[in-house]
Amino acid sequence: MRLPARRIATSALCAPLLLGVTGPAAVAADSASAAEHTHAASRAPVPDADALLGQVESLGDLGGVVVPVTDLLTAVLKADGGRLPHSQAAELSTSVQDAIDHATANAPSPATTPGTTAPSSPLPQAGTLPAPVDGRAEVPEGLASEALTVLGKATDGLVKAVTSDDAAQVAPAVDAVVAGLVNAIAAMLVGSELPAPDLAGLPSLPKAP
Repeated sequence: MRLPARRIATSALCAPLLLGVTGPAAVAADSASAAEHTHAASRAPVPDADALLGQVESLGDLGGVVVPVTDLLTAVLKADGGRLPHSQAAELSTSVQDAIDHATANAPSPATTPGTTAPSSPLPQAGTLPAPVDGRAEVPEGLASEALTVLGKATDGLVKAVTSDDAAQVAPAVDAVVAGLVNAIAAMLVGSELPAPDLAGLPSLPKAP
């Protein structure tokens, strides 16, 4: 049986049209599949993500303390005679205390090696930052929390000084806050899981007394 010429021509015309439609669709499907694989790979966790996240959070807590304390110090040192209005001093003090409370709640509490006891040592003095430690057992328990407590008391003293009538109290109170902030930074860094500094030319830090 012979097909009509019109049907043959129609079939011949439909074939390339179908190829033209299904070809891009197949390519699009392959592209979508590749995109899904790429997206799935991008959702894979970063190696050691938990440990790295802990390091980042430690730095965030450190910055959260440094910023409000330096804001308070800056306001005092720029103020006429180092005196601040009670309202401004109270606002700055609240920001500092909130930051200290948050950092204290998240302060590193190093675990000691079984069978050992974490040694007790005084807080590092300004200018004698603690040296990097080889083992977690060498980090005094609660060092960061203690340093933050001392910093909080120093900032309280500064707020009292800048709202009093005795301008002579301001300079020593500023010195106490600066020293307390340095100690808090050192204690939070040495008690965290942060990597040791490796900047070329950076001298070794002296051991705390």
